[in-house]
Amino acid sequence: MTLDQAAELVRSPGGSGQEIAFRHFIDGRFVESVGQVSFENRRPHDGTLIGRVAEGGRADVDAAVMAARQALHGPWGALSTDERCDLVRAVADGITRRFDDFVAAEMADTGQPRSMMAHAFVPRGAANFKAFADLVRNIGAESFQTSTPDGGGAINYAIRKPKGVIAVICPWNAPLLLMTWKVAPALACGNTVVVKPSEETPGSATLLGEVMAEAGIPKGVYNVVHGFGPDSAGAFLTSHPGIDAITFTGETRTGTAIMKAAAEGMRDVSFELGGKNSAIIFADADLDGAVDTIMRSAFLNCGQVCLGTEKVLVERPLFDRFAAALKAKAEALRPGHPDDAATSLGPLISHEHRAKVLSYYERARADGATIVTGGGIPGMPAELAGGAWVQPTIWTGLPDDSPVVNEEIFGPCCHIRPFDTEAEAVAVANNTPYGLAATIWTRDLARAHRVAAAVEAGVTWVNSWFLRDLRTPFGGTKQSGIGREGGVHSLEFYTELRNICVKL
Repeated sequence: MTLDQAAELVRSPGGSGQEIAFRHFIDGRFVESVGQVSFENRRPHDGTLIGRVAEGGRADVDAAVMAARQALHGPWGALSTDERCDLVRAVADGITRRFDDFVAAEMADTGQPRSMMAHAFVPRGAANFKAFADLVRNIGAESFQTSTPDGGGAINYAIRKPKGVIAVICPWNAPLLLMTWKVAPALACGNTVVVKPSEETPGSATLLGEVMAEAGIPKGVYNVVHGFGPDSAGAFLTSHPGIDAITFTGETRTGTAIMKAAAEGMRDVSFELGGKNSAIIFADADLDGAVDTIMRSAFLNCGQVCLGTEKVLVERPLFDRFAAALKAKAEALRPGHPDDAATSLGPLISHEHRAKVLSYYERARADGATIVTGGGIPGMPAELAGGAWVQPTIWTGLPDDSPVVNEEIFGPCCHIRPFDTEAEAVAVANNTPYGLAATIWTRDLARAHRVAAAVEAGVTWVNSWFLRDLRTPFGGTKQSGIGREGGVHSLEFYTELRNICVKL
């Protein structure tokens, strides 16, 4: 079955009863697993079967890594920077041409509404290729004139070389966006990649293989091996001696395991890991703007956003009004089929993940939470009853040591807590092993700068959220990650700087 046919099936779920075969993409072609092993891929919004996914073993990972290594020394490695960046931009154009197919694939795999995929996640995936192609073309390296004892002098200058074969381990919450955030700079810098998408979301990574070929990317430059983590493709890839660096977005626990594997051979790593992100809302904030934004940061993508807000700290004079307004926004969200224009809330990624989220809902009750809204499973029509649905949920009244307040839930939920002083708000926001993101709301410019500097987070927004400039550093502090990507910081990870000293 071609990917064109597959995309059509995704657009019309269950319409033909046929299954889609998601194969590996290795050395420029689609292949089955050497062991002929596969697993099911189901739609999270109704539980119906999309198709079967090839499960990669050691032999499949070996083949992908070998293809990627050979490509480094083939036509890809001989291209000039301008030629390579032109091809990378052509990938962006290919995603745009296949826009509807990518939207359909993302909707089928994640169950999220068409509006979100079409207006944000897929366009940003294409934009990543354009942004990093232009960046690599225009960012230079350092040079210095050096004095020497004989008076002749010397010149030292740096050059950037590709790091080699990059293992790209992707999450399921924004599959295309977060994969291309890594693949685009890796390719623009001249590397080759082996991508291991989440087992939950194989569609867009597979489809991108076809786009890469159409754009003229040489075979072996972009490879995809499907599978799981432990004792499967993920573990085989991160421990493979032919991998030169590893970039990963996902849970802190998985990042720890990958870091241990990367220690063999001293491979470089770039991690975006878990988070328990806070919003600090002062009494002078724009109430409507804050409520609208926290509604997005807490419930967008059914709360499955690494940068999302689960701890909402509101200055006491504004607390009751804010809680009531956010409750109204949450209760106005409409779960439904992703193709329904009225749908504003999708499902969780799987029933397994829903069980985890619901366990926190139960723990909140046990810890004495006041349930402002939600706390369970919504009633859905029969055709959607098999989906992984959960209610958007807001709590108040939990103690600061509750696991619900301190552990990443990754669902459509938040706890609202009052505070009385700036120092108290900062202390509560920082009382976490994580440090990924935060958002601060105030009209006081001096306080905005002061609190933003005091909050321990890699990304802090003031009077906004999820506003991204791809030239800026992105990454987490503490257990939320290692390294920075974006702008020149991506070049620092995806290339090796070499110094050349010339005696004059």
